[in-house]
Amino acid sequence: MKVSEVVKAWGRILQGRPPSLSIEITKECPLRCPGCYAYDDQHLGGGVTLRGLSDFKGQDLIDGVLEIADRVKPLHISLVGGDPLVRYREVEAMVPELLNRGIHVQIVTSAFRGFKSEWSTMEHLNVVVSIDGLQPDHDVRRAPATYDRILKNIAGQRITIHSTITGQMMKRPGYLAEFLEFWTPKDEIRKVWFSVFTPQIGDNLPEMLTKEERLRLVDELLVLRKRFPKLDMAEGLIRQFATPPGSPDKCVFARTTAVYSADLRTKVTPCQYGGTPDCSSCGCIATMGLEAVAAHKLAGFIPVGAIFKASVKIGEMWPKPPEPLPNPLKVLQ
Repeated sequence: MKVSEVVKAWGRILQGRPPSLSIEITKECPLRCPGCYAYDDQHLGGGVTLRGLSDFKGQDLIDGVLEIADRVKPLHISLVGGDPLVRYREVEAMVPELLNRGIHVQIVTSAFRGFKSEWSTMEHLNVVVSIDGLQPDHDVRRAPATYDRILKNIAGQRITIHSTITGQMMKRPGYLAEFLEFWTPKDEIRKVWFSVFTPQIGDNLPEMLTKEERLRLVDELLVLRKRFPKLDMAEGLIRQFATPPGSPDKCVFARTTAVYSADLRTKVTPCQYGGTPDCSSCGCIATMGLEAVAAHKLAGFIPVGAIFKASVKIGEMWPKPPEPLPNPLKVLQ
């Protein structure tokens, strides 16, 4: 992150505006991945689920996303889902509009379908393809977005790979190295990111890492980042996996990112995971990256996190702009 971007983000926080925005632009997804947090019954707080919302298509979706972007004025926006490429025509139309507003755009997809060749050359656009481990594991979990289909659809592109590390992976020595050995030599891969599976409070799932596995993971990633330059994870970020923030109030990412669901009105709280995430076991790469920034000390002794917390309190004093009224045609549908 450049100094100019840090200053802009700080300005947004002081104005009470989140510098980062994430929008679940559709409730639809061709995949049925085990453990997908977006479709968890508690993702939106209970009572309604992502699939139970009314979502938008066509120009209504484009206009709705641009309205939120113009109102919030984020520096960075992530288009997620469901899978945003279910609405690929709308995404192709809104991406240039968002970039022209000076917003960095990230599209998170399973790559179950191809995307515009022009995206590979668009500055400030990052396409992130989610891959759940090595081919035998991934193809079972994420069909029809299999390895073969992903390789076909990303040909000639420049993408980021994101993979969530699970307890099953950590129980097989060399798993992550084998994953990186397969993907990083490919020209289409710009960089690779890893997150750690984040449970909800009370979960007891095989995907969860034990404390010992988590500490071992930190040591392993510190070695792998030197062996595989495309593993785009700084040392400070990796070390944060050993000390997650513990609660949403202490999480820089949760407090600087607004998340909207598919009706473009419902907010996902306390962060993108929704529900009641176990922050003591958080493994979100965005959270770890911002926690590493917060841990940095200006002039060697002033923690950035302390400045951030004071800035958030100032920003919260500003009156919040009213939310727009729902589209009456959608209410009647």
